[in-house]
Amino acid sequence: MKSVTVFCASSPGENRAYMEAAFETGQVLAEKGMGLVYGGARVGLMGAVADGALSAGGKVIGVLPDFLRSKEIAHTGLTELIVVDSMHARKTKMNDLCDGIIALPGGFGTLEELFEILTWGQLGLHKKPVGLLNVRGFYDSLIALLDHMTAEQLLKKENRDMLLVSDNVHTLLELMDAYVPPVTGKWITKDEV
Repeated sequence: MKSVTVFCASSPGENRAYMEAAFETGQVLAEKGMGLVYGGARVGLMGAVADGALSAGGKVIGVLPDFLRSKEIAHTGLTELIVVDSMHARKTKMNDLCDGIIALPGGFGTLEELFEILTWGQLGLHKKPVGLLNVRGFYDSLIALLDHMTAEQLLKKENRDMLLVSDNVHTLLELMDAYVPPVTGKWITKDEV
């Protein structure tokens, strides 16, 4: 992977471990020679992941919808800041610029981004690895829900397994490097594409 998109909160969260994990994630990506693509803000976990990458000399591209420039406070120290028209354009651009995706702790926006990217992968629109950095068990309940969805046969196991999970960024990147996308699509057969 040459570049990784990171989805995460624009707030710092209650536990300092989230900010530390975000900073470390950016730092590790830069140390491994991978570019960071993220939401473009200088606040919260978003700012921490960018600052981590920048502290290690990494290339950092922020993608920010114009209407959020004042709300999320655009980071001014990035390699590049791309301003787009909408949230959907933001996700599309972030996906276009990366070879893999990691979600750190976050709220509705992080989950929406994560699940749309997973859905795109499920539908065969990309074959990129998608990782969940489960800092301090933040996503334990979500992982349990996904397992329940699979047990109830509302989510195929091969699609459930598309989401790679670790509480350690180094391990998560190893899982992502070894990722093999599922060969079956959700509904579409090869002949229909």
